[in-house]
Amino acid sequence: MNNRIGIFGTSGMAREAGDIAWASGLEPVYVARDESELQAWNFSGPVILEKEIERYADLPFVIGIGENSIRKAIAERFRDLLRFSNLIHPSATFGRGQREVLEACKGSIVAAGARLTSGIVIGDFCLFNQNVTVAHDCVLGSYVHVAPGANLSGNVHLKDGCWVGAGAVVNQGSNKEKRVVGENTVVGSGAVVIEDCEADAVYAGVPAKRIK
Repeated sequence: MNNRIGIFGTSGMAREAGDIAWASGLEPVYVARDESELQAWNFSGPVILEKEIERYADLPFVIGIGENSIRKAIAERFRDLLRFSNLIHPSATFGRGQREVLEACKGSIVAAGARLTSGIVIGDFCLFNQNVTVAHDCVLGSYVHVAPGANLSGNVHLKDGCWVGAGAVVNQGSNKEKRVVGENTVVGSGAVVIEDCEADAVYAGVPAKRIK
């Protein structure tokens, strides 16, 4: 069982996490929330029910669920029972010392083609999807999701629970004042953020404006 990893979820993000596991020489064991999720499973790989999780408590786990609030709820529910690890695709690349910074965290998933440069501070349970770029001196809180192809252009601060959509760009802040995206805020796909974003909001467009 030393080459297995548990992955919460049975939908697309979980299967993508499974692909990262296979690429890393690990066999994924998926975790279904209930019988309905289990019956709906139509992908290869072993699946267990969440209620059976104690039998697998010796495995490392990640949470292959894109929704930040659900990922947080699972992490908090099982924090005293399970060991959460990171899952990093072999093609992801890092600046000097940056992988070690990530490995000091827990529960993060880094997909194929992601690039994290230098001086980046990272919280727990973050998702960095395919071909994401996180440039120098960014600060990312916990439970952040950066979707495929998004770019954080240096000196950006994503607070806890942020979601940056596919292909979005958060323009660079400065060493004195980072570009801030507030807690639980969604930046829509393809948006270009040139000013700070308030918390608990939705931003879209070029340049990005608050729409909700």
